[in-house]
Amino acid sequence: MKLLRTLAAAGLCIGLVAPTWAQQERVIRFGHLNNADHPVSFGVKRFAELLAAKSSGKMKVQEFPASQLGNEMQQQSALQGGVQQMSAPATTSLAGIVKEFGLVDFPFSVSSFAQADALLDGPLGQALIAKLPDKGLVALGYWDLGFRNVTNSKRPIGKPEDLEGLKIRVIPNPVFLETFKAFKANPVPMPFAELYGALESRAVDGQENPYSVILSNKFFEVQKFVSATNHVYAANIVLVSKKFWDSLSPAEQKMMHEAADEARGYQRQVSRAAAQKAVGELQAKGAQFNEVSAAEQVRMREIAKPAIDKFAAQYDPAIVKLYNDELARIRKQ
Repeated sequence: MKLLRTLAAAGLCIGLVAPTWAQQERVIRFGHLNNADHPVSFGVKRFAELLAAKSSGKMKVQEFPASQLGNEMQQQSALQGGVQQMSAPATTSLAGIVKEFGLVDFPFSVSSFAQADALLDGPLGQALIAKLPDKGLVALGYWDLGFRNVTNSKRPIGKPEDLEGLKIRVIPNPVFLETFKAFKANPVPMPFAELYGALESRAVDGQENPYSVILSNKFFEVQKFVSATNHVYAANIVLVSKKFWDSLSPAEQKMMHEAADEARGYQRQVSRAAAQKAVGELQAKGAQFNEVSAAEQVRMREIAKPAIDKFAAQYDPAIVKLYNDELARIRKQ
């Protein structure tokens, strides 16, 4: 009888504890590289608002912008180790652990935001996300970073030959290195946090990033020329530590997914509006802006093609086929 009473009491405790556990307070450290006035930061803030509303204030997001929690690789390691809960790096930073993410960086693959969204939100983007849990990461979707463009302190870039000999900082990523080598530039891999100082000291001549990143980080102070190369569409990816994710209840995971999905459309809208506005602001700050003609972009694509073929041959053939099939599909739309 005593044993039954003990078991009953234990059962009662379990019954009382379970709902409390499901609603315990969570503090989510969300780090990223961008400044607090950047569209990625606006996306984090919207995600935080949505998640707080869905969880009745139990799931709290603390934002750490401007590389406060370290550079791309340091934050990736922190997520894998479970000491940081979330980040939103460029997809480029994942190529070191899932090389097929390099497909997203292939130059001149998409020519519009609609094509970019269709590629990433569709089967290809999901196939890449499916490879991350084995690496200690969970992804909740893709945000907009924008088309990448070259800035430098030497000359306008109007044709591929203008890149020859320039020391251009690139993300530490093999596709970017090979692409700029194809243009006979001298690509220099470097963490983003070190970039402004390197441009200021002329350790490098230039860099390539979306307009909003160029403006937000005041690169116009140390770079005279901004050229609309639009060579790569860049996306951020919303990452969660798998160790943290596995500690969440199914209800909490659902809230995270829903908040990320709802924040995505807002973040893309804000990011694309900011990019459009940034060009005018850069010019107002004294930057010399130039377009690159469609004909010269075609030439650049042809020059970069051997680099694309080289990497495609190293990737999972099934993913490469999916990538090519998806490009063919979205280009018809």
